[in-house]
Order: sequence, then structure tokens, then C-alpha cells
Amino acid sequence: MAELLESGPGCEAGGIREAVCIHTRKIFDSCRDKDCVENLRFYPAAGCQAIIDRAISLKAGKAELLYVYIDVEPVSFNRGFYTVDVRYFYKVSADAFIGASRPMAICGLTVYDKRAILFGSEGSAKVFSSNMAAYDLDQQSLPGANLPIAVVEAVDPLILGIKLVDPGDKCPCCCCGCEPSDVPAGIAACFPEGLEQGGEGRRVYVTLGQFSIIRLERDSQLLIPAYDYCVPQKECPGSCEEDPCSVFRRVQFPMEEFFPPNTTKPPERYQEAKSCCES
Repeated sequence: MAELLESGPGCEAGGIREAVCIHTRKIFDSCRDKDCVENLRFYPAAGCQAIIDRAISLKAGKAELLYVYIDVEPVSFNRGFYTVDVRYFYKVSADAFIGASRPMAICGLTVYDKRAILFGSEGSAKVFSSNMAAYDLDQQSLPGANLPIAVVEAVDPLILGIKLVDPGDKCPCCCCGCEPSDVPAGIAACFPEGLEQGGEGRRVYVTLGQFSIIRLERDSQLLIPAYDYCVPQKECPGSCEEDPCSVFRRVQFPMEEFFPPNTTKPPERYQEAKSCCES
């Protein structure tokens, strides 16, 4: 086993002045995904179902990631590993075309469930910490179980497809087991008019492309090199009496907003694609 280092002053080599012990979250395992989620059930907002029943076709709008619910549970047959169950809640908008009239906007909710198995190490210590409470007694926080903390980073998904299904047609596979009555209050608040409970009308299914990163973290004490204290070098400006036109003149002209970037390197596989077009 390598010799353990201790905190304290260090040599000046490379600008390192001392070794400092800090408390932070250490990432034990992580994964990234590019998921193509097909045929998610679309639950329309109140009043949109009547538009869907009359629509000839739909044009996809945008999808907004509203919230991600995360649950972590240990894997019984493999110590140190955990299942991370993730539920994504999306607000999807689209345009419904009815005859020759202008399209009518519709919106609704879709839900996607995902599971990942990651290594999160083990820990049995009970951690106590005091949290200051204004105008009250300080409270002690005690975790119910010493589980790692799961973190999900995700961006708004891309709508890859949207389709109408008539009541008599066979419905495609649906990855969502969530009904509008099961939606958390915070998500339901994003649809003030409410959500349709689902009837015998036409249904809408959406295909989304989701990029995400999932990781497991634990509180750890790490020994790191310290170069110096973080002393701010910039002054905080107070009230400015300077002429606003003088300030504007110092702003650089945003050339990139008016002209496309001048790339000097062709994209990957450019020659291969070019030869296919010429054949």
C-alpha cells in the first residue's frame, strides 16, 4: 500500500504550497446515454383532445424536460452496486392541422422511465450534521440509509417523430406506465388547465432523443494540492455615472450573429460523402 500523505505545508515545486484536506463528493461511477425513446404516450392538456380528434396530421414542436425523479436502491446480489431508476417528465408541444385552416397548438405530458446499474461503493457510518434554523432550535440531519447520491444531467430532448393513432388501430408499444392521475402536483402545476384522463378518442405517440449523464457520488475527504488562497482580483463596481453611449461603444460588434462561421476544416467523412454523390 502506498504511503499516505498528510495535510500541511509542502514544497514550492510547481507552485504547490501545501496539501489540504477537503470534504466533497467523490464520483464513484458514471455513464452517458443517447437514448432514442420510441412511441411514448402523449397525454394532452385539457381541451386539446377535441383538436386531436379532428386533426388530419400533426407537426412536432418542441419538448421541454420539466423534472427528473431519481430513486437509488442497492443490488442484493452484487455488493457495492446500485440500481438508479430515473423517470423523466416532458412537456411536448405540437401543431395540429385541421382542414385548410391555420394549425392549432396543442401540448401535453409524456413520461419516460430508465434504469442504470452503477458502482457506488459501500459505507456504514451514520453521519450527523447540524443545520442552522433561523428563530428556532438547530436541527440535526440523520440520513435514513447510507446510500450514494445519484445525479442526473440531461438536456431538453429532440422530437424525432410524432404520429396519430385512431381508436380502432393497434397502439404501438408504450414505455410509460404513468396515468395523468399519478402525476406529481409539481408537474401537474405546469398544466394549469389540467390533463385529459384518456378516453376512446385518438391517441398521439411521440419519439424522443434524449442525451443524459448519470453518476453516483459519496461524501469523501480528499487530500489535494493547494497553490494559494483564492483572492479576488476584480473590484466590484458601484453605481456608474458613465454615459451609456460610451459604454455601448466599447461593446464588440457581434460578427458571429450576422455571418456563419468560417470553418477551415471540412467535416468528418466529407470526401466519402462527396464520392457517393458523384457516382
